[in-house]
Order: sequence, then C-alpha cells, then structure tokens
Amino acid sequence: MATEFVDRVTLHVSAGDGGNGCTSVRREKFKPLGGPDGANGGTGGDVVLAVDEQTTTLLPYHRGPHRAAPNGGIGKGDLRHGQDGEDLVLPVPVGTVVKSPDGEVLADLVEPGTRFIAAQGGRGGLGNAALASPKRKAPGFALLGEPGESRDLVLEVKTVADVALVGFPSAGKSSLIAALSAARPKIADYPFTTLVPNLGVVQAGDVRYTVADVPGLIPGASEGKGLGLEFLRHVERCAALVHVIDMATWDPGRDPVGDLRTIEEELAAYAVDIGPGSGDLLPLSERPALVALNKVDVPDGHELADMVRGDLEAAGYRVFEVSAVSHTGLRELSFAMAGLVAAERERRESLEAEPVHTVIRPLAVDDSGFTVRAEDGPDGRLFRVLGEKPRRWVLQTDFSNDEAVGYLSDRLEKLGVEEELFRVGAVPGDTIVIGTDDAVVFDWDPTMVGGAELLGSRGTDLRLEDERRPSRKERKAAFHDRMDAKAEARAEMEAERVAEKAASRDEGR
Repeated sequence: MATEFVDRVTLHVSAGDGGNGCTSVRREKFKPLGGPDGANGGTGGDVVLAVDEQTTTLLPYHRGPHRAAPNGGIGKGDLRHGQDGEDLVLPVPVGTVVKSPDGEVLADLVEPGTRFIAAQGGRGGLGNAALASPKRKAPGFALLGEPGESRDLVLEVKTVADVALVGFPSAGKSSLIAALSAARPKIADYPFTTLVPNLGVVQAGDVRYTVADVPGLIPGASEGKGLGLEFLRHVERCAALVHVIDMATWDPGRDPVGDLRTIEEELAAYAVDIGPGSGDLLPLSERPALVALNKVDVPDGHELADMVRGDLEAAGYRVFEVSAVSHTGLRELSFAMAGLVAAERERRESLEAEPVHTVIRPLAVDDSGFTVRAEDGPDGRLFRVLGEKPRRWVLQTDFSNDEAVGYLSDRLEKLGVEEELFRVGAVPGDTIVIGTDDAVVFDWDPTMVGGAELLGSRGTDLRLEDERRPSRKERKAAFHDRMDAKAEARAEMEAERVAEKAASRDEGR
C-alpha cells in the first residue's frame, strides 16, 4: 500500500514544565537545624523539529497533532536536584517551512540535520538551599518551576529541487521525468494522475540536479482552484522552470500558446512565501524558464510544434521539441536545464560569499526591564506591570506561603517597581496587575508585611540569628536565676495559701 503524502499540518506543541524547588532542612544527631538542603527542580524538555532525510511526509503529525515534552523532576532534600526532562525531537522532511497561525515564517528547514526549537521548556525552580544568604539563612520556601511554552505551528513541506516541470494536467510531465531519470511516477492518460510531487535525479555532463514533477495547473490555481496552492508551494524553491506544453491535446478550446499564457498568469499571481536565508529566491514569473513542446511523436504533433515555435521564440523562450516515448530532444533539454541550474548555483554562491554584517543592539543603560502603565479597568483605575522578570517571578511564587510572597516583594522592590508605581501616580489601595495572560491582581500596600517579617526584619531569620554558645559561668548564673525565680514563686504561692486559710477561719467565727 502506498504511503499517504501529507505536506501541510497544524501542530500543537507543549514543552515540559520546570520542576518545583524543594524546601528542606538538614537534620542530624545533635543538629536539629543543620541548614537548608532543598535542591532545585529540573528543566522541562524542549520540543525540537529536526530535518531528517528519511522522512518524506508529515502524515504522523496529521494523525497525531498534539505533541508534548516531559516535565522536569521536582527537587528533593539532601541536595538531590530534579532530573531534566528529555527533549522531544520530531523529524520533519527536508524543505519544511515552520509558520505561526497568522502566516509569519519562523524557520525554513532546508539542510539535513537542521534543528529548530519549536517550544522552550520551563526552567526549574530554586530550592531553599540556593535561596539561602547570610541574612536569610534558612528560607522556609522554594521557587516553583516555570511552565513550558505552548504554541500552535503550521508546517508546510516545499519540495527542494533545482528544476520544476509545470504545465496543464496530462501534459506529459510524469513521462518526461521518467525518461530523464530513474524516477518511476504513476503515469496514466487521465487528468490529475499525479497527486503528489515526484523527484528525479538527472546527470548532464558534470552537472547533477533534481527535477520535480508536481501536480498540474489549471486556470485559477493561484487562488486555490484545482490542486492550486497545493502545487504552487512545491515550485517555490526551484531555480528554473520548464513549461511542458501538450502537442496532442484533445481539448478543442486549448492551444499551445494559450496554455503557456495561462500558466504564466498563474505563476505571476502567486506570491513566493519563503523566509530569510533561502537564497534570495526570485518571484516565479522571473525565474529562468524553458519551453518543452512534448509529444511531437504523435500524428500532427510535429507540425503543430513547427507552427507555434516561432511565436514562443519571439516571446524570449528557448524551445525544445521532445518526446518521452521516442526520447527525441531529451539530451538537448537536459543540458539546457543543467546550464540554468549551474548559473543559479553560481549566483547563490556569490550571495553567500558577501560578508554579512551583524548588527548588535544592546539594551540602553537606563533600561529597567519593565514598564508600568495606567489603565481603565472594569472596576476603575488599575496599574499594569509588564516585563519578563516580573512575569517570571510571579510564576515562580507560591502564594500560599507568606515568606515566598515577602521574597517576591523584595525582588520587585529591588527592581524598582515600587518606586515606578509611586512615580506614575499609584497610591496605597490601588489595583496592581502583573502580566497579561494569567495575570496576578492585588491591592497595593507599600508597607505590607510578608512572611519574612514574621521571623524578624525582612530577609532575616531570628531562629538562627544568635550563634554564640554561652559560657559555663553564664549557664550557672542562668541556672541560679531560674532556681531563685522558682523559690520566689513558691513563697508567693505559700503566702497566698496562708492568707486564704486565715480568712476562712475569721469567717467561721
């Protein structure tokens, strides 16, 4: 059974989430608080598209469009870091173009072995051991792992060939490629026999090149009629075109010159959609082109070719009379195609030889990395904080832990968010929103007490603040102080008991 050919799919990819950091305190004999030993979480796996020469179709992604990479492992105690998630590598055919849903070209995968990160895995959260500092010696919290990137991508396969055979259905393109090369495409005498591109390798002198036999064109193909764009997409990368014109058509409403003009109009109406780095491809109507008058071996075919040859040459074309059955003119046609391919390869080599100037645009010295803007929300005025760092910090924060919230407040204050809020006119009690999608909303209170303040001043831990061991004299003095306090308490209680007993005797009299 033949393999189904699919050259366009929509792929939904999700990278792995980063693992959460661990909150742990080392416990040993005689060391109930041996310091934090919570490890970091692992990084989530990436989703990677890799060009594979053995892959010829996007059929697996047509049947299974949802692909996800594994998550990173969570951190554990005793400084055991979480395992990184493995990258999910998806093989794609040579010539795959990766686009966003709105049509933006993200990658043009032509060379075998090229890799493109379709979705970035989330970074793992830091454990409390990594968050410890001289002032925060035993953090009671850890950072959460960042979620992996999720996105929708459109994959299109565009045939990588040097020469494309174009023409109406049943013009004999499949027969030509079978006669010129070792390719064996399906050949029949009905329109649209060829439904998928066929490639053949041709050797002409010292030049070896590939020829693409792709589905036939009809009027309106550039607008999607017939196989339309399904065909034209596979012509974009070709260096030269060969117009194959049928000299033995049975359609009374067609003639060779009219067929050529129709194909030229469709090529001119189609916009080449290739991303940067594709060799500065020209529009289809400006590509070098030849004309092959096919089927001259049939009755009246040779006479018809002689009649139209002059008009086609006057239009600037090199014309070849060929026959796939008798192999008439195939050698001359193959060498002419080799000349066009060699010229195009020299042109591309000259473009690659030109030095590429890399423009580096560093961030401005006063770039804070975030912006604050005032907006009108449904409940009144609000202030939105936008920036990569605040967005990531919010995702890393466990809002059920007061100390973690206090740590987030510290980070935002050091970044200058609080000062910027004052500058743009925010007052305590205003609504603050951090981020856009899945944003965090809270009422701003610059004097808010976080979890760290409950252990002392922000950034400290009073449990481990005093590290000096008392001397023997100090311990003895403390013992006598406790004994004296106990004696005083007993004497006070005895005095109260005697007083109560005397009062009861007086009442009995």
